Amino acid sequence: MAEKLQTAYKTILGDNFPPTLEIKLGTTVLKYEKVGWDIGGEVKGLRYGENPGQEAAMYRLVKGNLVLGDVQTIQPGKWLVSDTELLQSGKHPGKINMTDADNALNILRYFADEQVVAIMKHNNPSGVAMGAAIGNSLLDAYQKANDADRLAAFGGAIALNKAVDKATAEAISQAYAEVIVAPEYESGVMDIFEKKKNLRVMKIANMARLKEWVGEVVIDFKSLIDGGLILQTSYVPKAKTLKDIKKLPLGYHEHKGEMHKITRAPTEQELRDMWFGWLVESGVTSNSVLYVKNGATVGIGTGEQDRVGVAEIARDKAYTKLKDRLCFKETGKSYNELLHNVLHGKDPDLIGVIVDIDDRVPRLKGGLEGSVMVSDAFFPFRDGVDVGLEQGVTAVIQPGGSERDFEVIEACNERKATMIFSGQRSFKH
Repeated sequence: MAEKLQTAYKTILGDNFPPTLEIKLGTTVLKYEKVGWDIGGEVKGLRYGENPGQEAAMYRLVKGNLVLGDVQTIQPGKWLVSDTELLQSGKHPGKINMTDADNALNILRYFADEQVVAIMKHNNPSGVAMGAAIGNSLLDAYQKANDADRLAAFGGAIALNKAVDKATAEAISQAYAEVIVAPEYESGVMDIFEKKKNLRVMKIANMARLKEWVGEVVIDFKSLIDGGLILQTSYVPKAKTLKDIKKLPLGYHEHKGEMHKITRAPTEQELRDMWFGWLVESGVTSNSVLYVKNGATVGIGTGEQDRVGVAEIARDKAYTKLKDRLCFKETGKSYNELLHNVLHGKDPDLIGVIVDIDDRVPRLKGGLEGSVMVSDAFFPFRDGVDVGLEQGVTAVIQPGGSERDFEVIEACNERKATMIFSGQRSFKH
């Protein structure tokens, strides 16, 4: 059975999807062409879909665009992932490789003036970070994004919004990744990546103009089990820039004739982290909560059914990932590997490292002190925001609009934390 499963992952399905696709919405016709790559003299499309055994094809829009009231959808020929140049393939891409890249660009498009790296796993970010203002910013951004969740980054898709330099490429090559996506690769970089035979290296030249996709609207299709469809326009955040964030109101709520207000304004760093976190949030599967500190995610909770639960998951992940980060830096081993060795009589001299890390991480509150808490929807009760505040969160950004916003405001004021309302929900399913 195991051998058959391994063979399945190596399978390349025959591509039986038609070369063209047309969708007619009223009098508007959208025309698409199938995307493929020349691999070894043969044109091949997607390797397979979400799982081996599922055929898949990727199409790009070549003619027609839809107007819905005052909203006009994206013009044909304005391509990103659907115009990927495959520089190195090993195993050529499957559906998840491309959608990982696409959701990374969904996040990166808001940060054209920064050097930002998003590492994706199963269409969610495991870590996103901005580079430092000085030095090699792209390398710094990659290292922080990778450190945010080193374990989840294993086998992930790494998207970089600037040309990849040799120092960053060397750092990337120290770990296992499936996909690298960037607008360009500097001289000598491909020589480094060529040593990773199964690494898919993708160039999307239009990433250099990625900010032109901010605010663009596409039609989102959801297929139902009976073959039916739900169509919606794509989500566009109202607050897209740091200036927009600075204009958002501090939390307020009138309850039983009394006005409750946040008493402390955010610092400049808190505002930057609110801006960064709110736009990263737009690429995270809902229900979600994340924590951001100094331009990097430190805990991401995704796809849960209740808000307090997802806040706790993001908190717990921050603790777990800090343990791993400290252990790897001090011993070259993951926390789980070292713990396993110690419990089974190996590395007995390193038991003190485990004890020390287990003691330090709770005292450091998982690295969450001074972080910003980001929520894609309002907190229905204060218990959700209390999860973050108890860990030393100093700022919160959330849509607001709950009948119990006054409780959340009181919770923040009790901890001298600040909070702003985005006024817009950011669900993604």
